[in-house]
Amino acid sequence: MTHRSGFACFVGRPNAGKSTLTNALVGSKVAITSSKPQTTRHAIRGIVHREDAQLVIVDTPGLHRPRTLLGQRLNDIVHSTWSEVDVVGFCVPANEKIGPGDRFIAAELRKIAKRTPVIGIVTKTDLVGRQQVADQLLALQEVLDFADLIPVSAVDDFQVKDLEDLLVARLPEGPQLYPDGDLTDEPEQTLVAELIREAALEGVRDELPHSIAVTVEEMLPHEGRDDMVDVHAFLYVERPSQKGIILGHKGERLRTVGSEARRHIEALLGTKVYLDLHVKVAKDWQRDPKQLRRLGF
Repeated sequence: MTHRSGFACFVGRPNAGKSTLTNALVGSKVAITSSKPQTTRHAIRGIVHREDAQLVIVDTPGLHRPRTLLGQRLNDIVHSTWSEVDVVGFCVPANEKIGPGDRFIAAELRKIAKRTPVIGIVTKTDLVGRQQVADQLLALQEVLDFADLIPVSAVDDFQVKDLEDLLVARLPEGPQLYPDGDLTDEPEQTLVAELIREAALEGVRDELPHSIAVTVEEMLPHEGRDDMVDVHAFLYVERPSQKGIILGHKGERLRTVGSEARRHIEALLGTKVYLDLHVKVAKDWQRDPKQLRRLGF
């Protein structure tokens, strides 16, 4: 039996369901998800293991017209990823009309479509009826000449396996790229920082997600215990007023963030966690090259 291995990436405008779909295919939480747009900030690699193939999915930030240096660097991540993958999945949600943002991405994809197959994916089909899904597929067909079109729902597990088959069919023949059991090649500290940021994103005001960054300063065994890890992390915002939003009344909001993040970090690491979380102001970090480098961008 021939074995295929290679890379696929999902692209689309912010909040098109790319991270949720990545997690559904991998079968584990490797990319954070949020109802807030522009949640993903790194090219997260999730690994799907099959007897006949190894599919490495690169979940990229949403492609958009950038307003900050951070936005430009996120777009650069997307474009550099396109040049490295074997197949691209263009995600458009079933519950939103195709708009200028989607057409902007389609125009960019047209430049690579001759050398890299692009599959059109209508996501979030669980949110609409069959007719609306059909209408969206027809509308998407007008945007680009796709190698394939497929509707999916990561929530209902609708045609997720079929999408996996479509992606695998376009991979080159080759050996495994990662050991059995690996679900991602992201360092643990990066995943922990992302889980903290995901917890902070929930429930904050609409303008805040783009202003949140998290760094894990250190992770080390808890003194005197072999069943606990200490995680020391900083959550950065751009203005003192945003710090107040994250802290909440008498620090209540930050405690909730810490409790939620700790639950997911313990599931990731398979051990108890003591999470030491502090909020700092890094003025206008999204526009400052020096601070962007320090925060990992």
